[in-house]
Amino acid sequence: MALSSKKVLIGVKEYALISIGILCYVLGWSIFLVPHHLVGGGVTGIASIVQYATHGVIKMGYTYFAVNIILLIIALFTLGPSFGVKTVFAIVIASVGLNVFQDIIPYEFIEQIALDNGKLMSVIMGAILVGFGIGLSMSQGGSTGGTDIIALVVNKYRNVSPGRMVLILDAVIILSSLLVPSYDSDGQLIPLVEKITTVVYGFVLITLVSTVLDLTIQGSKQSVQLFVLSKKHVEIADMITQNLHRGVTVLDGKGWYTKESTEVLMVITRKYDLNVLLKEIKRIDPHAFLSVSSVTGVYGKGFESIKGGPKK
Repeated sequence: MALSSKKVLIGVKEYALISIGILCYVLGWSIFLVPHHLVGGGVTGIASIVQYATHGVIKMGYTYFAVNIILLIIALFTLGPSFGVKTVFAIVIASVGLNVFQDIIPYEFIEQIALDNGKLMSVIMGAILVGFGIGLSMSQGGSTGGTDIIALVVNKYRNVSPGRMVLILDAVIILSSLLVPSYDSDGQLIPLVEKITTVVYGFVLITLVSTVLDLTIQGSKQSVQLFVLSKKHVEIADMITQNLHRGVTVLDGKGWYTKESTEVLMVITRKYDLNVLLKEIKRIDPHAFLSVSSVTGVYGKGFESIKGGPKK
């Protein structure tokens, strides 16, 4: 029963974080990008081009949902059903949000926070929200769809940064906006010169989004290495393995000043678990000597796996 309850709580946490990520993603587009008629990458970029070309008749949410269904079918066969369930959840929320939030957010608020600050500031603020939203969703096993799905498929077999994959794919979509006529909020055709400027802003946008995306994902997976010297090393090792469910390696050491043999505990864990671990160690032995260092790349059970191409 306890195990079942724990699984439920983990599931609720994952879906809650995915929802927060999607909310950030939708707000970034609705508040900062769409009012300036900016174009980004991915399926949302395609959806924005369609909305501008139809003068808002076909809203972004409809195109976003339709294209993502096709990509989702590919993801179900490649990444598994658990990915599919979370991504369906994310796509549905994002599709509804991209339509609804454009209507419910007061124009005065958008004018004050986005339009009055100019396109460049809106690109920066929108990119932060969009990149963080995508990264938060992907860190929980979900996705906002589109090129994120393609990036995760490639990342499953190759050690390629998801942000870099998104950057390459999105560049093609942004350039394609030059070939499609676009209309502003007054129904006037946007001239080619202005569209070229929009493309430049689009490249700035996807560069910032990919950077924020990688930082968000790396932050959620960052690990630390901890060395513990304590006379109560047995109690500390038992606590780490039984309560925190992390592995412990016992190393033989010798204090050169005292010339006494000692045991050194080595623990590798996620950074977000570090505070709890330190508090528990200090509770057992307030005089324990601790050394903490960040590590880049931890591969093995409980951490990351080394990815490579399929065997021939």
